[in-house]
Formats: sequence, structure tokens, C-alpha cells
Amino acid sequence: MHGHHFNDVFLMVLRWAHFFFGIAWIGHLYYFNFVQAHAEKALSGDQKKIVVPNFRGRAIWWFRWGAMVTFLTGVLYILYDQFVDSSRMFARPAWFSQSGDIWITFGATLGTIMWFNVWFVIWPRQKVIIASVAGQREKPADFDQLVAVAGKFSRINTYLSVPMLFGMGGRKHLQTLSLGANWIAALIVFAVGFAIAYHVVNKAASKVGTDFVPPAPSAPPAAPAAPPAAPPAK
Repeated sequence: MHGHHFNDVFLMVLRWAHFFFGIAWIGHLYYFNFVQAHAEKALSGDQKKIVVPNFRGRAIWWFRWGAMVTFLTGVLYILYDQFVDSSRMFARPAWFSQSGDIWITFGATLGTIMWFNVWFVIWPRQKVIIASVAGQREKPADFDQLVAVAGKFSRINTYLSVPMLFGMGGRKHLQTLSLGANWIAALIVFAVGFAIAYHVVNKAASKVGTDFVPPAPSAPPAAPAAPPAAPPAK
């Protein structure tokens, strides 16, 4: 009995840590793609030398370690649940055949892809980008490509995050669908969630919250065209 109570408490602590660091991770992901990516476009080169190391550098620490702890606590939760709190040991294919487990498998798969993108695609490139902008190293020849790839995979993670979050919640609230209905619903959730996030990142985010942004200076009037040269004297 005492062992069972300990397992309940330990699993609850793991679940709490998974939620806490997941919020830190996804919150910073949304900050990067909804706010920072658009706001930094208005900065001059000298301003970026101050803003990027201080704001992006600090935020990306919480971003990457939030992703790591979220991933590790999720994996530890599943292993403890399967091997310690029970004797299931993945013996039953419930992760792909039972309604609630299908949804957690769906969400966990997307979350794992996102974690991989953070640590093995985005962070290695952002480390070079931030250090270059801060003047701590020479800007590499492929700097623009590093920026493009890091931004692309950050946006991909944002697109995946919406269906991922739905899958995480679906384990407790979508337990009555049939096997086929679950997979059809998962495909619909993926498509709709991806589309919603795509619209917010690429269409809406640059237009909202601009109440206090000063208007861009108008272009100076074009200089009048020079009069045509006089014909040569005959």
C-alpha cells in the first residue's frame, strides 16, 4: 500500500514537472514566433547587438532546457508507469489501439519531433547566430543560411505544437471513440491545428499588438528629373 502511494505521488510530481517545463518551452516558442521574430525586424544593426544577446540569448536558455526537461519527464513517466507502477511493460499494444493511449501517442510523437528540432537543429544554429551578433565570434560565411534554417524549424515547431497540445489533452477527454474514428480525428486535428498555427505565425502575428509602434518614416520625395540636355550647336 505504501509503495502504491509513493508511485502515485512520484508520478504526480513527474506530471507536474512535465506541465511546468512544457509551459516554459511552448511559451517561449510562441514568444519567438508571435513577437520577437517580427519585432526584431525594426532594429538597427547596433540595436541588435544589445537586444539579441540579452533578450534572445536569455529566452533561448529557458526554451531549450524547457524542451529537454519536458522530454525527459515525459519519457520517465511512461517508463515508470509501464515498468514500476504496473507490470504492463508495453506488453499490450494499447498505445495504438485504445482511444486515450492513441491520443497520448499522437501528442508524444509530435513533441519528440519538436524536442529533436530544438536541440539538434535550432539551438546549434542559434548559438552561432547569437554569438556572431554579439561580436563574440566572426560571422560565418553561411550566416544567412543559419538564420533561415533556424527560423524555418522554429516555425515548424509552432505549427506542430497546436495538434500536439490537443493530443496531450485528448488522453483524458476522448476515450470513447472507435479505433478508426480516433485515427481519422487525429488526422483532422493535425491538419486543422497546423493550419491555425500557420495562419497566426504568417498572417496575424505581424499585425496585432502594434498600437504603440511608431509609423515607418515616409520616403523622401523623389528628386525632379534633370531637364534634357540642349541639342549640340550646329
